[in-house]
Amino acid sequence: MKNLNVFLFEWRHFVKNPFKIVALILFMLAGIYGLHNGADLYHKQQAEIERISSEVNADRQEIINYYKEGVKGPEDRPWVDVTNPYWALRYAYKYHFKLPSAAMVYSIGQTEQFGFYKQVTFGSSPLDADMTKEIANPERLQIGTLDFSFVILFLLPLVLIILIYNVGSFENEQGFLNLVLVQYASINKWLLSRVLFYMVLTFLCVIALMIYGTFLTDVFTDESQAFMQITFLVFLYLVMWTVLFFFVLKSAKNILSNTLSMVGIYLLFTFIIPAMVHQWVSIDKPANLMTDFIDATRDEREKLYNEPEVTIHAKLVNLFPEIKNTKTAQDSILNKRVVRRSIAALGNQLTKKSVESIAEESQEKNRKIQNTYWFNPVVYFQNQLNQETRTHYQNYQDYSNNIQSAIDEQVKELVLDMYDTVKVDEKRYLNYTK
Repeated sequence: MKNLNVFLFEWRHFVKNPFKIVALILFMLAGIYGLHNGADLYHKQQAEIERISSEVNADRQEIINYYKEGVKGPEDRPWVDVTNPYWALRYAYKYHFKLPSAAMVYSIGQTEQFGFYKQVTFGSSPLDADMTKEIANPERLQIGTLDFSFVILFLLPLVLIILIYNVGSFENEQGFLNLVLVQYASINKWLLSRVLFYMVLTFLCVIALMIYGTFLTDVFTDESQAFMQITFLVFLYLVMWTVLFFFVLKSAKNILSNTLSMVGIYLLFTFIIPAMVHQWVSIDKPANLMTDFIDATRDEREKLYNEPEVTIHAKLVNLFPEIKNTKTAQDSILNKRVVRRSIAALGNQLTKKSVESIAEESQEKNRKIQNTYWFNPVVYFQNQLNQETRTHYQNYQDYSNNIQSAIDEQVKELVLDMYDTVKVDEKRYLNYTK
């Protein structure tokens, strides 16, 4: 009953304080703005994927018509023969998409740093130009763009400071604590009840924002579990800051010391520690300049094209032993065109090794950062939010790995069908596009 009385008292105190009301309103407006930014990016990616899919279907239909009409290719390109595996695969128009999560409305994460669609060919790699980093969220912040996770991670603690900065210390400065002690058995319980009021008030505001976000994307329909997990993470994050600030209020003597202490803790956990960890990781693991990848895609591939067909054929047999029994391999005269057009398989192996090396370095950086979670909680919660919205680095690494698997599959189809002198028909072409 006493706790309820404290809540009612604090509510009356809150509604009479325009400074706190304005702070909470501005927090809500920032949250709405962040939700719309996440939703806009989600719908933008969906629309782009639909546009590409529509264009791909139209392009494929044109190739299918060649098979139906008995035409080998476009009239203005007489050298193209879609019945040949080499050209059929080049005109397969195969794309791999990273479908956006509806929960992206709550966290943009790494979405703006990586591509979300990729045309897969036997000459592709996961580090091609169309997979390079786009404009990053920190850069978007400089031009006035922020997402909901930024509001939660960085603005929520500030709002909590504004709401509770004078709790307890005002009464202490005015000499009212003895009166409080008469009415309540414990000053700490009274103080905790007042702090909990603002924690509950802030959490209800966050829940209202998250529910509003469900109207912007199909979160409840497609990502209901993510919604619950994000709600739980936000609650834990709010509890963490509430506990830290409660101990400040418990030990502080005046409003000024309260405010300075809480702001100092806020700066420590949101800026100083993450910056120190980032600097340490950057020094220990400098940014990869991708020299190995550049060498593999330029110099090493150039060497391949300069090698004799017999040497290239031997390497292909070593890579795909199945081709020993193909028509080309058993022919006494080696088909130079088949061998030359199969070089892409060897080039893929070169770039694949360098891509794996770069990915391993990035994973090592992530492991180092994960080891700091116990004293770097803000980054921990940030990464957890990104995981729930499928905008984490690992989600894009998995996407990259899937692209490499698709390239490997297409390269194998190219070599085996070229060596077996397969004549591609409509059915086989459609199989290439899957």
